[in-house]
Amino acid sequence: MNHRRAARWRALAGILCLLAGLLALVLGATPAQAGVLTRAEITRRFPAPMMVGERDAELPAWPLFRQNATATELAGYVFESIDLAPIPGFSGVPLNLLVAIDPKGGFIGVEVLSHHEPVFLDGLGEAPLYQFVKQYKDLSLKQNISIETSGRRARHPDAAHAYIDGVSKATASVRIINQSVLAAALRVARKKLGFGGGRDPDQIARVRQDVYEPMDLARMLREGLVQRLRVSNREVEQLFAGSAGSGLDREALAHPEDSFIDVYVACVSVPSIGRNLLTPSGWGKLQGRLEEGDHALIVMSSGRYSVTGDDFVRGSVPDRLLLRQDKLPIDMRDLDLDVKLAAPLAADSVTIFRVISQAGLDPGSPLELALPITRNKGIVYPERITRELTIRYQLPAGLLIASEDSGTSWKGVWRGRRWELAALAVGLLVLGAALAMQKRLTAHAARFDWFRRAYLIFTACFIGYYAQGQLSIVNVTGVIQALMAQRSLEFLLFDPMTVGLWVFVAVSLLLWGRGTFCGWLCPFGALQELTGKLARWMRIPQLRIRPRLDARLKRIKYVALTGIVASAFFSSELTDKLVELEPFKTVITLNFVRSWPYVAYAIGLLLAGCFVYKFFCRYLCPFGASLALMGRFRVLDWIPRHAECGAPCQTCRHRCDYQAIAPSGKVDYEECFQCMDCVVIYASDEQCALRILELKRHRTISIQAAARSSP
Repeated sequence: MNHRRAARWRALAGILCLLAGLLALVLGATPAQAGVLTRAEITRRFPAPMMVGERDAELPAWPLFRQNATATELAGYVFESIDLAPIPGFSGVPLNLLVAIDPKGGFIGVEVLSHHEPVFLDGLGEAPLYQFVKQYKDLSLKQNISIETSGRRARHPDAAHAYIDGVSKATASVRIINQSVLAAALRVARKKLGFGGGRDPDQIARVRQDVYEPMDLARMLREGLVQRLRVSNREVEQLFAGSAGSGLDREALAHPEDSFIDVYVACVSVPSIGRNLLTPSGWGKLQGRLEEGDHALIVMSSGRYSVTGDDFVRGSVPDRLLLRQDKLPIDMRDLDLDVKLAAPLAADSVTIFRVISQAGLDPGSPLELALPITRNKGIVYPERITRELTIRYQLPAGLLIASEDSGTSWKGVWRGRRWELAALAVGLLVLGAALAMQKRLTAHAARFDWFRRAYLIFTACFIGYYAQGQLSIVNVTGVIQALMAQRSLEFLLFDPMTVGLWVFVAVSLLLWGRGTFCGWLCPFGALQELTGKLARWMRIPQLRIRPRLDARLKRIKYVALTGIVASAFFSSELTDKLVELEPFKTVITLNFVRSWPYVAYAIGLLLAGCFVYKFFCRYLCPFGASLALMGRFRVLDWIPRHAECGAPCQTCRHRCDYQAIAPSGKVDYEECFQCMDCVVIYASDEQCALRILELKRHRTISIQAAARSSP
């Protein structure tokens, strides 16, 4: 017996020494350093023939000049994103990017100066980050810049659109980077370059859906809700006067007073417009085709010039009608929707175009609709001469909710992940219902065992590897650092899976304590449990720590939590190192694609869990420690107990793999992982010693009663 105990002690000491050594290697990594550039440093980065001017007094940006013969011309502006758009990353600390734009709003280049993004700090490494920001070169603020991941959408780049490749495993981080670049560049462009291109989709007005007033067409025209443009043949001919296109339209010359086009346009997705222009069934059809944030423009025309043209394909982008805002082209597409007009308007053509929410159209700013008219001169290689008819359109303020300049674009991220969020919601509802009906769930041990295994696989595969929903101590330190710097916490909203999990975990902490997350929803915890069960199936010897030592080892995670939280108050660099105590980033976020010390440390923890059940979760996890502290405020002691539990029955205590049941039978909820094995035992006539004795007693009484009643 003494030899066996000594062997266990040596094995445990070896595991701890190995993990300590690997952790020391992990913590030896040095994160990127933050800093503020000087004019000398800017000059070094932009050498001759560039010249760096004095930093602007109103806006923290350096002008760049270029010597052109005897003249000195403005070449652009250079600035740091942290001065203009300090949007926090996932560590709670904003990235700092060097951004340079030219006078036309084109990107000269983007560089990373400093960051504390966990996924790029010795995770994926910084190379993918540097490669990502290089893609901004030669793009323009006048383009809608979209981040593409996994080739989800067919690309159609043009003058109004640009697509850059995202970084797998770092989708939320690159969205924050993109927002930092655009928000900072737009401030400079609006202030110094005199244009307001590249609007943030979340910094726009919204249409009020609760405002409706019956109106006729005449009133809508008077109030500007519907705009009309009627152009005669003579007026069109005047557009081409003095050009090669003059006199080419014989019909216009023969009938100068006839109508060339008579067109009405309106934002038909606005209730006070759409419900008055369309029949009730038409309005219903339109509402069914629009998603939140989308807009719809109706174009009703008559005359010899068609807005759509003979070769127009329904459902496509129109060639003869262009939509612009702040000199930026905005895509719109035919909805291919046949509707009837309620307004008394004779029109040869009625077409409704959809502008999706991602296009960034601001209904509170003026719109310009242009009808390009092209004439061809010549036969073999004809000369094309184009002129435009324009219609300005602006909605009145009473129909709008004013924009909020929040500096973030997290709402689009939520829309893009709505199906993942729906799957998560279903999974959480299933878990919540199961835990609320634990008596039915644990009535059959085999059924419960299958349910638990299936849910752990769901947690590891979907929540962890697919949706990247691993909660971490980084979430805690990020909030602390952001609050200390008096920055907004909106950076958290860039990861909707994390927010959804936090909401559920907050409720479960209040009801059941830390065990719901640690036992059911932690992807790394699920992976540890599954590997531990596999080790048992393979009959790998299991080490059960003596109660006194077990209690001491469980204090380590609280010491780690204290150190990490304390570091967040005075050194973000030290925090970046200390949070590597968690292997979550290596195992879940990066799928072991990392430098060898991190991988070895993570594998070491998983191997340790094969000998000591859920070793990391029980003894080292600082995030689990934080949940244990918060879980002290739970309202339910949800584990059922017999009066005899602990005295004399010790069945549950001996079978508890987490050693969370005291000899007295009391459950230590701070160390309970809600595996519910003891609840299964409690409900089982085959496993609970008290129930077995009670059944034996009843059988004995029945036999005795039967014996007495027999002759």
